[in-house]
Parts: sequence; C-alpha cells; structure tokens
Amino acid sequence: QVQLVESGGGLVQAGGSLRLSCVASGSMFRFAAMGWFRQAPGKQRELVARITRDTSTNYADSVKGRFTISRDNAKNTVYLQMNSLKPEDTAVYYCNADLFSDNYWGRGTQVIVSS
Repeated sequence: QVQLVESGGGLVQAGGSLRLSCVASGSMFRFAAMGWFRQAPGKQRELVARITRDTSTNYADSVKGRFTISRDNAKNTVYLQMNSLKPEDTAVYYCNADLFSDNYWGRGTQVIVSS
C-alpha cells in the first residue's frame, strides 16, 4: 500500500508559478512511475505529466514548455513545477503512483489561476 500526500496548491495570478509536491509512503517509490493528473469542474480527469522510474517524462500538449515534472527518490517525492500559469490550468491536481500495475492516488490539491 502506498499513500500519497500532495501539497503546494493555491491561488495565483495568470503568468505566475507554483510548485506542487507529492510525498509517497513506503520503500517502493523508486520503482514507481509517478504522474500528475488534474480535474477541472465538469471535466474528466486528465494526465498532465508523467515520469517513469528511469526519469523518462511525457506531458500533455497543453502544458509542454510550461510545466516540469521531476522526482527525488531519496525524499520519496515527485514535483510539478508550473510556470506561466493560465486560467485554464485551474483544477484539482492529483498525484498518481503506478507501481507494478497497481495504481494509487492522493486526495488532490487545488490550483486556482485568476485572470
């Protein structure tokens, strides 16, 4: 069992930056592919960014060049650096761990970008 706790959300003006963090419990973090998803009101949850155990990354087209995902295995933490934020980035952001085909989710952190 893996528990994930997100932090770093908040209210920011358009053009601003936020860094989200997700801390995972347990000793298996380094084996997990980690992802950030988001869900806006009335919309489906969507993948924002993903990083594999060997640090390969992929991003949604809508955030490429603005968001950066990274991980620190020594701290059991995955980060999402979000720059040049837009109002359409407003959503609840969820951390996901894909560990040996089992999926785990955090409770989410709210990001609100004002215009």
